[in-house]
Amino acid sequence: MSIDRRKFLKLAGLAGVGLGLSTSDLLFKGDAVASSSHSKAMAKERLAMVIDMRKFRTEEDYKRVIDACHSIHNVPTLIAEKNNPKNEVKWIWKDSYEHTFPDQSDDFHPEALKEKSFLLLCNHCDNPPCVRVCPTKATFKREDGLVIQDPHRCIGCRFCMAGCPYGSRSFNWVDPRLYLEKTDPAYPTRTMGVVEKCTFCVERLAKGLGPACAEQSNGGMVFGNLSDPNSEVRKLLASNYAIRRKPSLGTLPSVFYIIGGDENAG
Repeated sequence: MSIDRRKFLKLAGLAGVGLGLSTSDLLFKGDAVASSSHSKAMAKERLAMVIDMRKFRTEEDYKRVIDACHSIHNVPTLIAEKNNPKNEVKWIWKDSYEHTFPDQSDDFHPEALKEKSFLLLCNHCDNPPCVRVCPTKATFKREDGLVIQDPHRCIGCRFCMAGCPYGSRSFNWVDPRLYLEKTDPAYPTRTMGVVEKCTFCVERLAKGLGPACAEQSNGGMVFGNLSDPNSEVRKLLASNYAIRRKPSLGTLPSVFYIIGGDENAG
């Protein structure tokens, strides 16, 4: 998306005094919270995902949750338009142990674990750098911890992509609507020149449902309130060995990966 400097600065200035309601405001139903301390977040509801890697054994285990997410959110099947991999749009995908946990590559984890693929998605960090650098508040953090991307406010500057240390955002270099075999009318499609990412299925949460990926994971992905000591996510974390991505950065991801412990515990 092309935009001159004067218009960019004007839009950035508008972000400081507040923007009008957009379609996504009505869909997401959340106040923008630029940042919050970890202690404050823990005092309230903080939504999180626990991924039990012991339950992902076949390609179908991964494909099932990826397809569930991408189909209901109208994510295009665009991988490499004109052999350019930057055009790929993804909300949830899989990658190697080495790329997922680069700061733990020398750890003494079992070789079988290092050979596994790991599911990656937005980490919905408690201290999200993407939120701090967005000039229009197109990306913002809700009080329940969800980090939301509003494509209607996005001006395509890609500051959030530069700020995210996990590569969890995609930019629409081409019109994604041209690469949709079918669309789900329950979720809005996006346009060329905007950023998009996983939202933990915020539109489903508003209806009392859980994330689509977790629903199709056969227990491999568990979603819940990290602030509630009696929640299933807390019980799983208390009884199993779990790690997070790039903990040294201080972003405090809300996605945890179980890699050890009693599979029947929790």
